[in-house]
Amino acid sequence: MTEHVNALGQPIGPPLPGWQPRPRPPRTAMAGRFCRVEPLHPERHAAELFAADRLDQDGRNWTYLAAGPFARFDEYRAWMERSCLGEDPFFHAIVDAANGRALGVAAYLRIEPAVGVIEVGHINYSPLLQRKPAATEAMFLMMRRVFDELGYRRYEWKCDSFNAPSRAAAERLGFRFEGIFRQATVYKGRSRDTAWFSIIDGEWPALKQSFERWLAPENFDAEGRQKRRLSELR
Repeated sequence: MTEHVNALGQPIGPPLPGWQPRPRPPRTAMAGRFCRVEPLHPERHAAELFAADRLDQDGRNWTYLAAGPFARFDEYRAWMERSCLGEDPFFHAIVDAANGRALGVAAYLRIEPAVGVIEVGHINYSPLLQRKPAATEAMFLMMRRVFDELGYRRYEWKCDSFNAPSRAAAERLGFRFEGIFRQATVYKGRSRDTAWFSIIDGEWPALKQSFERWLAPENFDAEGRQKRRLSELR
């Protein structure tokens, strides 16, 4: 990395000539081969998501999320209408391209257009979405919007430090671990140390190529099984 110094000989960060605040994410859908990622709407998505989430019978998907689990649909929909319809966090439903059913959610949050930083979080994949190509494609579509369409500089992923599946998912997707923020927050009556991960714009072109190669039709057999892992293509 080139070192930059000011007139006093002190090291400083690289200049950003012509930098302008970035646009906020639009309320439009992102379409892929396996799924569509679209702004969350209770009337359209709540019943399908509740039914899909109910397949997680012991509620373990909710352990590291700020809300849930929900025993009744009216409670779930009330939470969605109260907490999931704002601009930040900006919740999306992940809809299966084959059958049109909503099977998971994810959100953009901590959106900072002035400095080009945005986070992905509130991710809840039902058992019908977990370990499916659509699960990976949804994350790719959200990254592609952030970097290619909106021109953000940094994309963040944060989770409870004890959430091993989330940490593994972040690393599989190409996020780099940055450390632990100790006692960063309190939720569900307990303390949370937060693990931080990120992708920056300079890393995106190579990651984008690996996602496109992984998602290509020729990477899947007749039963829809991957031939090469995403990590092998990075």
